[in-house]
Amino acid sequence: MTAIAFREPGGPEVLQPEVRPVPQPGPGEVLIRVAAAGVNRPDVLQRMGYYPPPPGASDLPGLEIAGTIVAVGPGGDPEQLGQAVCALVAGGGYAEYCVAPSGSCLPVPKGFSMAEAAALPETVFTVWHNLFERGYVREGETVLVHGGTSGIGTTAIGLCKLFDIKVVVTCGSADKCAAATALGADLAVDYASEDYVEAVKAFTGGAGVNVVLDMVGGDYVPRNLACLADDGRHVSIAFQRGAKAQIDVPEVMRRRLTLTGSTLRARSSEFKALLADEIHRTLWPRLSEGAWKPAMDQAFPLAEAAAAHARMQAGAHVGKIVLEVR
Repeated sequence: MTAIAFREPGGPEVLQPEVRPVPQPGPGEVLIRVAAAGVNRPDVLQRMGYYPPPPGASDLPGLEIAGTIVAVGPGGDPEQLGQAVCALVAGGGYAEYCVAPSGSCLPVPKGFSMAEAAALPETVFTVWHNLFERGYVREGETVLVHGGTSGIGTTAIGLCKLFDIKVVVTCGSADKCAAATALGADLAVDYASEDYVEAVKAFTGGAGVNVVLDMVGGDYVPRNLACLADDGRHVSIAFQRGAKAQIDVPEVMRRRLTLTGSTLRARSSEFKALLADEIHRTLWPRLSEGAWKPAMDQAFPLAEAAAAHARMQAGAHVGKIVLEVR
């Protein structure tokens, strides 16, 4: 099969097609003929040498795919053969074939293209677990999400709208703020020209937001806490501005704030299967009814993965970038 690999960390140009053996599914796994693969920020970090795959995972980048099941592992259900699915994987998505845990596979929602389905697993699993499970967000609350036009940001906007949650996002330009607003954000703040803390206070009448979904870290963390209402929840999923932050512990105690976070890639297959089951029961029926689709930025052929990474690093994208396997 053709796969996209890199020999040494570096810029987008290190991503090159190469011929690899087709992987074989083990117990509890399926082999998927890939039609499309999502491109995500962790793929970029892996290529740069900052985010190695967990033990036992493929060295190829790619954390989400859509395609057709063509083989099942020992003891697997042969009725899965031929099913169109999307799947969360720990690596290996940038290829014509990819092994996935059976429990992490979800049917392609009705009315979705393979490219749209491939844009779902990584961001939907991440947003669902961190915003709805760890952040306990519920109907009528308000959340703040940084990176409003990223894959995570646009997914958070969409899911919040499905469940009657107000969403404030930050973006890096007026154009991106306009794009986020068009996707359903209740407020989009241009962090290059506005103080998002003051904007949040003005929008909420001084009450603050109930949850912050933060992928920035560093000096944003104390500012995020200032945005939270009493009993608010701060959920960290990345730390682009630094892994350390200085916070006022008495403030956390006085206002009963919760600081939590997670990383998904290294979690067990059993955990991901439970998460997939909850998402399938709770969200998938809404998707098949046409209630929401992911914001799609641009699709590239698999062989042009370097161009896809360059676009992501340039930061001009709005929504999801995918690779299509011809």
